[in-house]
Amino acid sequence: MGNCYLVEQASRLLSETVEQASRLLSETMYEIETERLLLRQFSLADVDEIYAIYSQDEVMKYVGKIRTREEVEKYIEKMLKSWEENKFGMWAIAWKNEAKILGDGGLCFLDGTPPEIEVGYVLDKPYWHLGLATEVAKASLRYGFEVLNLHKIVAVADPKNVASRRVMEKAGMKYEKDAFYYNSDVVYYSISKSDCSSDGSLFVLHE
Repeated sequence: MGNCYLVEQASRLLSETVEQASRLLSETMYEIETERLLLRQFSLADVDEIYAIYSQDEVMKYVGKIRTREEVEKYIEKMLKSWEENKFGMWAIAWKNEAKILGDGGLCFLDGTPPEIEVGYVLDKPYWHLGLATEVAKASLRYGFEVLNLHKIVAVADPKNVASRRVMEKAGMKYEKDAFYYNSDVVYYSISKSDCSSDGSLFVLHE
């Protein structure tokens, strides 16, 4: 009777330990340090800064309509939920030594629907043409392949968005097909884990 009790207790403790470890893993929300940037987790305190970016016609020209402050708040809540449930989402992009948000980037489900996962990025206009989007895209791909162990990551863009297509290509992605997502005609790029190799740039993962 005593041995059975001890076995039952040990089994229960093991089950609780596994459950706790699983819960902690699912709650882990990673951040990444690159050569120039910190890709950090969002908080609702970031709503005004992201709204200031997402309310500009020129910034949103190829990535959808401008958003209201309420829509931005819901977007950030959705990203936080994605991190909790999937261990990936969009990060707020900032310089390493400054708090100001430059934009956002990371991984999300393509067109909001599993199973395909896409890399995306949006930067405020003053930070265009500095190679930052490529830096974000490369770090996001490494996170997807090295941390999440994904086998393939995709990206889509308006066919006329030459700058975004160049970012995809610089990150090692290849054009695959014309497609239709987000109620728009897009070009569809992809890269597999086996084709993604590190270029030696800084990639530091923080929990």
